[in-house]
Amino acid sequence: MTVETPVSSKIDLFSDEVLLDPYPFFAELREQASVVRLEKNGVWALTRYDAIRDALANWEVFSSTAVAFNDDMNAALAGTSLATDPPEHQRLRAALTENLTPRALRKLKGSIDEKADALVAELVERGSFDAIDDLARALPIAVVTDLIGLQGVARENILRWGEAAFNVLGPMNERTIRNFPVAGELFQWCSGVQASDLAEGSMGRAIFAAAERGEIPLESCGHIIHQYLGAGVDTTIAAIGNAIAQFAANPDQFDLVREDRSIIPSAFNEVLRYEAPAHAFARLVKQDIEIDGRFIPAGDKVAILYGSGNRDPRHYENPDAFLAKRNPVDHLSFGYGVHSCAGQGLARLEAHAVIDALARRVRRFTVGEAERSINNMTHSLNKLPVLEIEPA
Repeated sequence: MTVETPVSSKIDLFSDEVLLDPYPFFAELREQASVVRLEKNGVWALTRYDAIRDALANWEVFSSTAVAFNDDMNAALAGTSLATDPPEHQRLRAALTENLTPRALRKLKGSIDEKADALVAELVERGSFDAIDDLARALPIAVVTDLIGLQGVARENILRWGEAAFNVLGPMNERTIRNFPVAGELFQWCSGVQASDLAEGSMGRAIFAAAERGEIPLESCGHIIHQYLGAGVDTTIAAIGNAIAQFAANPDQFDLVREDRSIIPSAFNEVLRYEAPAHAFARLVKQDIEIDGRFIPAGDKVAILYGSGNRDPRHYENPDAFLAKRNPVDHLSFGYGVHSCAGQGLARLEAHAVIDALARRVRRFTVGEAERSINNMTHSLNKLPVLEIEPA
């Protein structure tokens, strides 16, 4: 195939304007090409569904040793399952996912359902509340802190630590620099955490038990716990908040879920497709490669635009519509291949529980003006006031 002239754009992927509403910019990039050079960010953007999925499947070329958009964070993440390639990746991931298998998660489902139902019941009785603080944040924080066995300072700081952990994955912009000290607190705590700091019977204790059995190095325990705290909370918060927002904006779609709760998995897949919780992650190109006639040299970095691929009309019909029955099981928001999201089963349990409780207990709800959070990596809401509720 003849190599075509590179296509470039002056769009800054990490500007406030793009982070607040990336979809018009994603559409512009997609129409240019499946591979676009972002001049201001110094990376290639993969914009279309097929190019993104193929890259995620091809870890030999698109290496996860550079998932952040700045060198300092890539150095700090070295040795974690997030930032390693096979074969080392499999060993670290096995320890990370040991307590996230379908069998292990089935044991958690009852307690998560109960927590979600109790939260929703209380909020319905209250009549008005903030859907993000009081629900989208409240449930994942309660679940993850109990699961890992967090106590004291870690439990108190999980929200600010998680937000900072994503911000510092961006380029060296003002947000990244401002959040490095906060992310450093999380790194420091995780690097010094001991089994005795965590509640007995918790998943955190189980990670240390795996090290004692020689299954993983002792020094990997803190890395694994860091991934739970750094990556396992904020994206779930984003997904649950986005779900509530979409059901409020599309009451006819909420009615479909209320009438048939068996479509909750489908509806949540559509939430994830429609609003990817993470804008992008980076990859390091290890070998020269040609994508759709455009050449990317070894040593360059690419931005994997999950949210752009999820709205690609070449793959999804009417992609800018939120349709609860679409069931896009092949959405890109949990990644694909060896680095697909390790915690996606837990995230689904939490989100399904919230949606189910809302569908059972609420007929209609009215929301006020949403306030979107500006984060280098995540696409989430900061505030979503629920002004009025009509109980079911």
